[in-house]
Amino acid sequence: MRATTLPASAESGRFAPAALVFCITALGVGIAALPVGAGVASATPTAKPRVTLIGDSIAASFDYVASARRYLGRGLDLRSDAVVCRRLVAPSCVFQGAQPATALEVVRSRGGALGPVVVVNVGYNDWAAVYDVDRVMRALEAAGVRTVVWVTLRETTSNYAQNNTAIRKATRRWRNLAVADWNSYSNGKPWFRSDGLHLTTAGAAGLSRLLRPLVLAGVNGS
Repeated sequence: MRATTLPASAESGRFAPAALVFCITALGVGIAALPVGAGVASATPTAKPRVTLIGDSIAASFDYVASARRYLGRGLDLRSDAVVCRRLVAPSCVFQGAQPATALEVVRSRGGALGPVVVVNVGYNDWAAVYDVDRVMRALEAAGVRTVVWVTLRETTSNYAQNNTAIRKATRRWRNLAVADWNSYSNGKPWFRSDGLHLTTAGAAGLSRLLRPLVLAGVNGS
C-alpha cells in the first residue's frame, strides 16, 4: 500500500495540505483518509433558474434601479429585455431612430433560452385592437415556457383598461398565465413620475415586491 500526500495546490486548494490519500493499487480501490475538518470536492452547483422579463419603458426601471432588480432576481438568473417604445405584437414605435423588437419577436428569437418563467410587462404603447395576448401566449408555450406572469397596466386611459380586460380574460384560456395586478397594487401610491406611468425608485421597488412571489411560485411549479 502506497501513501501519497497531496500538495497544497492540488484540486485548486479544495483539500487541506495535510490530507492523505491511500491508494490500494492491487485492488484498484481508492480510500481517502482526510483529517477532521478537511474539505472535499463539492458537486457542481445547481444552475439558477432562468427568468426573463420582457417589457417596455415602464419595466426598464429595473435597469436603473439596481436595488429593485437585485431584490427581484435574488437566487435567479434574471434576464431583462425592456426598451422604450416596445409593443406587444404590432410593429413597435420608433424612438430616437430605433424601432425595438416587439414582445412577440423577442419570444420567437429567444425560444428555449427564455427559461421556465417569463414576465410580460408590455402594453403602454399599444391600442386595444392589436393587443393580442393569445398570440404571445402561443409563442411562449411553443418556446417551452412553463409560467407566464403578465403585469396589468395602470388604467390612466380607457385603452389601458381594455388591455387589462384582455389580460384577465386570457386566464380563462391559459392555465399557466398568472396576473400581476399592478393597477390595483399601485393604486394610490406615490410611486410615479409626472405622467403617472413611469416609475420612481420607490415605484420600481414596489413592482419588484409584487412580482417576486409570483415569479418564485412559477419557478417552484406551484
